[in-house]
Amino acid sequence: MGNKKDSAREKNRRRFNEELAFMDRGRSDYRNTTCTEHFTCKVCDTLILPESAGSQHRNHCSKCLSSIHVDIEPGDRSSVCRGIMDPISVWVRKNGEWAIIHRCRICGELVSNRIAADDNPALLMSIAVKPLAMPPFPLGLLEQEATKGR
Repeated sequence: MGNKKDSAREKNRRRFNEELAFMDRGRSDYRNTTCTEHFTCKVCDTLILPESAGSQHRNHCSKCLSSIHVDIEPGDRSSVCRGIMDPISVWVRKNGEWAIIHRCRICGELVSNRIAADDNPALLMSIAVKPLAMPPFPLGLLEQEATKGR
């Protein structure tokens, strides 16, 4: 019985290594070059074209703001995870530029991606105000604290 388990493990290991080798053959590296690839969003099925992003590196859907976990370093396309990255927050960089925080559904990794010119502004704003709309404490406490100071 041990031989069947060992052969199944070996077969899975061999298939995994073949998939990695296949991915490496066709993999592009966009750390130093422009990304001109279009893609169909895995969440909302929107066709995404890089030309409308306003930058040389489109990495998320302009409609639903979701992404795919493809990079270990920005642009390297070397992650084997390939999980859907959900937009969970936004933050403002030192220069005033907004960026989206994505979290991978599979491995939980957090990644920051700059927004693009054609990103859905209503969705960006709803993500930005979500912490204000859902505070971690009852809003009545704010009123109580305000009246204490008088």
